[in-house]
Amino acid sequence: MSRLTITLSEARYRALKEAAAQRNKTIGQLIDESLEFYGIKSRDDARDLVRRARARSRLSGEQALAVAQKQVRAVRRGS
Repeated sequence: MSRLTITLSEARYRALKEAAAQRNKTIGQLIDESLEFYGIKSRDDARDLVRRARARSRLSGEQALAVAQKQVRAVRRGS
């Protein structure tokens, strides 16, 4: 697993640390779950999503990709 260093205000760091403790999670787990919620995926995960969508719906590759992109945009907008 990769490591990342970020800079947060002291208040934001305390809030993040408190939220993680309340959920019995590490800060890293909380951030990872947040990224998942916002649709941040690896290229392989995105390709797998398209493959599964295409297999289930019998869409063409282009159609399945359009559906996947629409879903990612919706998640990122919070819709």
